[in-house]
Amino acid sequence: MIDLNTSRVLVTGGAGFIGSNFVLYLLKKYPGAKVVNLDKLTYAGNLENLKSVEGDARYSFVKGDITDAKLVSRVMEGVDVVVHFAAETHVDRSIMKPADFVLTNVVGTQVLLDAAVNHKVKRFHHISTDEVFGSLPLDPAMKFSEDSPLKPSSPYSASKAGSDLLVRAYSKTFGLPITITNTSNNYGPYQFPEKLIPLAITNLLEDKKVPVYGQGVNVRDWIWVEDHCRGIDSAITKGRAGETYCLGGPEDMISNLEVVKKILAIMNKGEEYIEFVKDRPGHDLRYAIDSSKAEKELGYQPTIKLDEGLEMAVKWYVENKDWWARIKSGQYQDYYRAQYDSR
Repeated sequence: MIDLNTSRVLVTGGAGFIGSNFVLYLLKKYPGAKVVNLDKLTYAGNLENLKSVEGDARYSFVKGDITDAKLVSRVMEGVDVVVHFAAETHVDRSIMKPADFVLTNVVGTQVLLDAAVNHKVKRFHHISTDEVFGSLPLDPAMKFSEDSPLKPSSPYSASKAGSDLLVRAYSKTFGLPITITNTSNNYGPYQFPEKLIPLAITNLLEDKKVPVYGQGVNVRDWIWVEDHCRGIDSAITKGRAGETYCLGGPEDMISNLEVVKKILAIMNKGEEYIEFVKDRPGHDLRYAIDSSKAEKELGYQPTIKLDEGLEMAVKWYVENKDWWARIKSGQYQDYYRAQYDSR
């Protein structure tokens, strides 16, 4: 049994959207935990997400690349648990530069796994995605589970599928105690505004139209980011080593167009703000997750339904305009320079 309250935890990609939310969650829930955040600070990594814990003695930050074996080995010393978020994640960017995704997501994961074996970590938890399973038809009875075959459609999902397989292989070959969670589309505070929900909200706040691929018929399973963090926590502390757990949202899936319409209604905007754009290559039609294994074994139960979560997301982006405005202008990079100039 893993006790996070007495553990030294290495979080890779802890300055990103889900990673930073998990760091904040971990430090709040477990007063005895010590957290090391290893992040390369690519365009999606933002130290501003973690300003509230910068002075916390339990938290430390290391800027570095997970493909740097010497650095990874040094950072892994004394670590009990690894929670591996670091990844290139945006499908559109993977279509433009697939090699970046293979390097970070596959090679970077292999480097981390080697170090975890060498340093005998007690648990290596790998964050994955439902996208590794490919696409489902528009049949509400069909859902992804832990037994679904890997059928990735994009360079991004293929690279994540490759990393999933490596993690499983290190469990079998080297006896590394691993767990994997495959999750659905996350949303919430600190999400980089290239993804659908924060892009829609921030565009509308700027009185701009919201781009929607194709006719917006693609269906997704949505999970509030803190619900995801609780699921990760449960997988690490209650999950069986060597197992994979699927973490889905709390209700039926809806189309991207319906999501945008809900945001328009919350923000009192009309449908003239919808702009249909050319669909992207290999766009998966539908994702849906069966969370029954996680519910049974981990007690996993997401609590925030989409209507409530969208209200919360809009409120957060309205109240944190400086955060996303700096990102959209590129000025958030200045925070990194200011931080490093003083160290």
